[in-house]
Amino acid sequence: MTEAIAIFGNTVARDVQEVSTDPACLDSSGWWVVTQTFEGRFTAYRFGDVRVGREHIADITPPTTAQNIPRSQWVSSMSQFEYTRAVETIRSDIERGWVYQTNLCRVLTAQSATSINPLSLWLELQSANPAPHGGLLHVPELDVMVVSASPELFLSRNANELVSSPIKGTARQESDLLEKDNAENIMIVDLVRNDLSRVCTPGSVNVQDLLRLEHHPGLVHLVSDVVGSVSHNTTWKEILEALTPPGSVSGAPKSSALEVIARLEPTPRDIYCGAFGWVNANNDTASLAVAIRTFWQTKSSDGYSLHFGTGAGITWGSDPLGEWQETELKAQRLLSIAQSHRG
Repeated sequence: MTEAIAIFGNTVARDVQEVSTDPACLDSSGWWVVTQTFEGRFTAYRFGDVRVGREHIADITPPTTAQNIPRSQWVSSMSQFEYTRAVETIRSDIERGWVYQTNLCRVLTAQSATSINPLSLWLELQSANPAPHGGLLHVPELDVMVVSASPELFLSRNANELVSSPIKGTARQESDLLEKDNAENIMIVDLVRNDLSRVCTPGSVNVQDLLRLEHHPGLVHLVSDVVGSVSHNTTWKEILEALTPPGSVSGAPKSSALEVIARLEPTPRDIYCGAFGWVNANNDTASLAVAIRTFWQTKSSDGYSLHFGTGAGITWGSDPLGEWQETELKAQRLLSIAQSHRG
């Protein structure tokens, strides 16, 4: 049987010793992989064999087989017509003052009789689309598979310091960014500051970097860093309740944006737009990504379904067709890799 494995950066973990659906596990001990869906379902996996160093990545043996997913095999939860109509609905919601910004997403699904090889896909992503907050989780006996090339830091922790780095603003190149992108980023930064203030010590939350330009394969992003401090007795449950779902993939005000998302998106997002990463409960360090640019697999009696989500932030200034094209831009490189990756 294929063994469980998790990979984040230079860390390779094997030997799952415990699975928990209670965030309190992160306040105990051990090295945990954390998954939390956009809808709030939390699951953590404690690994017993955790090794850090590039040599452990180099020791990974590439699979001998891989299943390629043709671009034509993906089916979107929303057509172009449905998506652009939903953008217009959100603009109407903004006009009546219900919401200022909402992230509108769709989920693409490809059916298969057999499971994909997640390690093969992860290795190809490392080569063709390296991402600072990507990772892999594969627990075969539980049918859990997540392969991520996320560029976005949802939350890092170093002792009492928390950092969140929301991305808002995406284009092929810097010259394609619009004033809308700046305004959207600033709006979400304010939301993240408010979220962090719910759990951080008063006066400790500040913006360390605003509208930083980051280059990633095939596109550019605007990124900001928001920092705060928590007291030593703050629990992980309190932290996650204050910050999830991530502000950059929900909207502002968050409560209104979540209502709009529930009303307009036809399928749950699952791990997409949730939290994915690791927590070291032994030394209070952590790195959780916003699970964008992420593949995940589910199993049913009919076989396997591979999923991939894509979305865009909608404001009053949004052009419906332009927002659809942004979702295509975010998906096209990753789906091409899924189509061409080899074992």
